[in-house]
Amino acid sequence: MINLQRIIVRSGLSLRELLARMDDGSAEILLLVDDEGRLERTITDGDLRRLLLAGEGLDETVLDLPKKAPITAQKGTARSSILELMKSHGINHIPLVDDEGRPIQLLQVRDFESPILLSTPHMGDQELTFINQAFDTNWIAPLGPNVDSFERELAEKVKIGHAAALSSGTAAIHLALLMLGVGAGDRVFCSSLTFVASANPILYQGAEPVFIDSEPNSWNMSPQALGQAFAAAAREGRLPKAVIVVNLYGQSADMDPILELCDTYGVPLVEDAAESLGATYKGRASGTFGKIGIYSFNGNKIITTSGGGMLVSEDGALIEKARFYATQARDTAPWYQHSCIGFNYRMSNVLAGIGRGQLQVLEERVNQRRAVFERYLTSNMAASGFEWMPEASFGRSTRWLTSGVFVADSGVDVQQFIGRMADHRIEARRVWKPLHLQPLFDGCQYFPHADDYSVSDALFERGICLPSGSNMSEQEQERVIDVFGLLINELQK
Repeated sequence: MINLQRIIVRSGLSLRELLARMDDGSAEILLLVDDEGRLERTITDGDLRRLLLAGEGLDETVLDLPKKAPITAQKGTARSSILELMKSHGINHIPLVDDEGRPIQLLQVRDFESPILLSTPHMGDQELTFINQAFDTNWIAPLGPNVDSFERELAEKVKIGHAAALSSGTAAIHLALLMLGVGAGDRVFCSSLTFVASANPILYQGAEPVFIDSEPNSWNMSPQALGQAFAAAAREGRLPKAVIVVNLYGQSADMDPILELCDTYGVPLVEDAAESLGATYKGRASGTFGKIGIYSFNGNKIITTSGGGMLVSEDGALIEKARFYATQARDTAPWYQHSCIGFNYRMSNVLAGIGRGQLQVLEERVNQRRAVFERYLTSNMAASGFEWMPEASFGRSTRWLTSGVFVADSGVDVQQFIGRMADHRIEARRVWKPLHLQPLFDGCQYFPHADDYSVSDALFERGICLPSGSNMSEQEQERVIDVFGLLINELQK
């Protein structure tokens, strides 16, 4: 964003001074104001060139700029109207002024036309320090001091005993199932409203996924549906080997009743907190409730290592065993010896350095994402048949992705809406397509929240995720708000 004070000028400056101010402001435009700070006219680089061609000396005070009413926009004008105003006048900049005509912001065409993505990486100040340490010490190969430190620091952050840094969250889920003895022919219960990576490792192990619906208060696993699934499995005499609960879009599931059911039936819980690092459930860190928890540091997550994941547990022996399998299951021997299948799942020392820097700003990133949601919430976006993903009373969401649903009678076709957002160069996406609807899992058993109602089906049919990055500017958020409102009016006619 352009620093307004660098481009505001008053009469009495020489041509040389005006050129220097324009160069300093990097905006190719100056705003000439009167003694009261009211905008009199804009001065472009073309205006200054014409003065030079007319014989104006560089050190002469410019007094005779012709009067020229500026093209401005009032504070509160819709962004779409401002863009149309710029296009109709063939200009790339327009000053935003208050009720007294004083400039408060300079808007540029690129502010309206650059793409706004769903969730982009947001680097801090310390990542390069740790990366440079890896280079300076030549710890470029996998493993190294950054890996050890990242594991320790994350475990301390979420207050859990042990952690293993891995190549992805998917790898972490795979190792979790391996550690719990899941194998061919076993069953694993899994949240249905999630990304496919939550359930693919079930298939890696030759096991059978059984999908559990969401509940409406958190969009996460329904304890009611889970109870029905356990009861049915008990009647069959075929209980699952594990339950994978997914904490969706930065919010924890209701862990107490889920854990109670798992304990009743003696089935271990894997907590997929790929999307919820930094969230809490009753004051405790998301990802620390199950026998094993997993986090993801993919490029779109709240903190990132470019690609990576973490396996956490209070069971130190389990984490040590996971590290063994993650490094090709190499036996203790004076040569390369392998007695079982292993995997190349460890995180590199360089990426762990990025993770260490990112971990230092986790709370800041959570607050920034929540601020994005709050700005959306306090706008009029929900005034026309739109409802936000609720924040459950039992915890604090990170609002990793700001999501919501169009009410059934809103008249909005979600896919058409997303396409029109893309026309405005704003990325939006459907909420996850439930896994029980995916062709990959055709024929798998599914337990809905109620006999006559599937929550995850309804959320997929009418749900949408909006740009939520912690590095979004207020201007970008306002653009999303304006375009959202514009399209609501357009598509509901």
